[in-house]
Amino acid sequence: MKRAVTEYEIIKLIKNGVKEIKLSADDVLTPLAIDRIKYSGLTVIRGEQKETYQTNFKNKIVIGSDHTGVHVKKILVEFLKSKSYEVLDVGTYSEESVDYPDIAFNVANRVANKEYEFGIIIDATGIPSAITANKIPGIRAATCYNEFSAKSSREHNNANVLVLGARALGEETLKSITAAWLTSSFLGDRHQRRLDKITAIEQKYSKK
Repeated sequence: MKRAVTEYEIIKLIKNGVKEIKLSADDVLTPLAIDRIKYSGLTVIRGEQKETYQTNFKNKIVIGSDHTGVHVKKILVEFLKSKSYEVLDVGTYSEESVDYPDIAFNVANRVANKEYEFGIIIDATGIPSAITANKIPGIRAATCYNEFSAKSSREHNNANVLVLGARALGEETLKSITAAWLTSSFLGDRHQRRLDKITAIEQKYSKK
């Protein structure tokens, strides 16, 4: 007897930390379940065979920093490239003082225009660039300070821009936060309802 595997079931598995989904030959994935599997990078095993579901995302990331984050940015760019991400570095490229709103806008605007899937912004604390980026409709920039906050910002808030503090955390911690953020996926369900309310507020106060 055929069994339909729904998106809700896939989300439950994701919450439990499952990376591989085992199905019988008769199990049928619903379209939403397939989309969730693609988005989350899960492996499907049907019997002894692995099924591959290609995502439309191209792992493209745009990254930028003010002068305080130049050193850290270089480290993260190499880290991301080692993970097979396509990275665009929009500056700044020296420790000569620049204004963080210019960098934050450059990164966030490219994400809002769907040129890049994700953005990463670095300044001294991670706070002012997040404030700037979140002025752009459609941007959900999260300042993250550990792996838990990174994971939660993706799973619960569907953050599309990660903001880091170069002077607040060590290099290895910043790499682990970035890795946790990029390997976590939005869980939808009740979280989507809450994001819809944020979008409604954004639309109400945005200039027409």
